[in-house]
Amino acid sequence: MIKQSSPVKHRFHQGVVLNILIIPFAATLFAITVGLGWVSGKDLILFGAFSFAVALGVTVGYHRMLTHYSFHANPVVKLILLILGVWSLEGTPLTWATTHLEHHANADKDADPHSPMKSLWHAHAGWLFNKRRIDPNIYAQKQLNDPIVMFVTKTAGFWAILGLVLPFLLGGWSGFIWAGLVRVFVVHHVTWSVNSLGHSFGTQDFNKGHDLSTNNWLIGVLALGEGWHNNHHAFPKSAFHGLKWYQIDISGMFIRLLGFLHLANDICVVPKQAIMAKQMAASKKGVEAHM
Repeated sequence: MIKQSSPVKHRFHQGVVLNILIIPFAATLFAITVGLGWVSGKDLILFGAFSFAVALGVTVGYHRMLTHYSFHANPVVKLILLILGVWSLEGTPLTWATTHLEHHANADKDADPHSPMKSLWHAHAGWLFNKRRIDPNIYAQKQLNDPIVMFVTKTAGFWAILGLVLPFLLGGWSGFIWAGLVRVFVVHHVTWSVNSLGHSFGTQDFNKGHDLSTNNWLIGVLALGEGWHNNHHAFPKSAFHGLKWYQIDISGMFIRLLGFLHLANDICVVPKQAIMAKQMAASKKGVEAHM
């Protein structure tokens, strides 16, 4: 049994966080102002492939599989998804899951690590510079006792470097810039937009008055289905965030594919009756608020 008995620093050293923010940003500025003149089709293909794979590592691997146990994956698939999550440079599997579970436990309250109630910037990236400590034993006990999760967490540095070396090996320096650094920048800000814009702009079908989570179609598309964030807060364990036919959820489609290939099981689907009951409760609360 793997156990972590004392609180741990939840974020990297502030200098490391600053570098992870600034270097991809500078590389992206260079790429769009200077690099567009020599960018190749191969660079763009590598950028698209790495961005999509790493985004799935975050949305399917880190978020739905690891944090909420919305489904159980084949061990090899689980390992690959967690490694792809590390490639996002958003933290180790353990730190990512712990932060997100703390967010759900205290959504848009003082203890929420990244609520826009403090500021939009704080929700987006400012919270990364917090010096506070949290204890995974409180929020992530299951993850602490998962050998695959802890293996990837302990070897995260190696996987993070590999995620930048591979684009260089496949595409040289231009591949490193586009599929490495620019990809990190894009995945970062799309992910963080769920925390900031996904709690500030959009609609609420559920949880009215409970938290600020919203359904935002633009983030829904860019974040592969994570933008249906109000749906997610209403049904955190659901493997599918898009609950209506027009709510495109690429991550949910990928999970369905894993299930079809028998690479995932115990996929959590919210019953229609539960959805209707929560919608009616939200509508009633909205009527009462206007009386």
